[in-house]
Amino acid sequence: MSAFLKFALAMDWISAQLGRLAAWAVLAASLISAGNAFVRYGLDFSSNAWLEIQWYLFAATVMLGAPLVLKLNEHVRVDIIYGKLKRNGPVYVDLFGLIFFLLPVMGLLFWLSLPFFLGMLRSGEMSGNIGGLIRWPAALMMPLGFGAVFLQGVAEVIKRVAYLRGLIKMDTHYEKPVQ
Repeated sequence: MSAFLKFALAMDWISAQLGRLAAWAVLAASLISAGNAFVRYGLDFSSNAWLEIQWYLFAATVMLGAPLVLKLNEHVRVDIIYGKLKRNGPVYVDLFGLIFFLLPVMGLLFWLSLPFFLGMLRSGEMSGNIGGLIRWPAALMMPLGFGAVFLQGVAEVIKRVAYLRGLIKMDTHYEKPVQ
């Protein structure tokens, strides 16, 4: 197996682990939300930290779950074109979209979000709300998520090229989502 395919498999594994973290973040956010509602309305006590941790966890859910969505081929696409293509057509459309859209955009967003995160980390910026949290953990989700989607995009390019060269098998079946 080539080094490229080993990288793609390693990235698939990393994306699956990030997806697990995202799933736990959903559970944690749900429990915190329910607990916060109980404490707020049942005991007449609240803290902004409980509200803020929920959106931190939502950021983790979205940004850490996105690479897995790409790996599972469940991402958004233009169904009008994609659904009508036969044989290797969808693979070529995927390659075009990955190379000319996903990778440049994710690379740019990573590049723009990294200094934003580092600035928050260095400054120790806190929420403006009383009892709020430090902000860098939420800001970390941006470069981490964009970087992971970029790397998963590279892995998807590698897998599609390997498929076209006959080195691996891939399920290219596409089923239009139910509207």
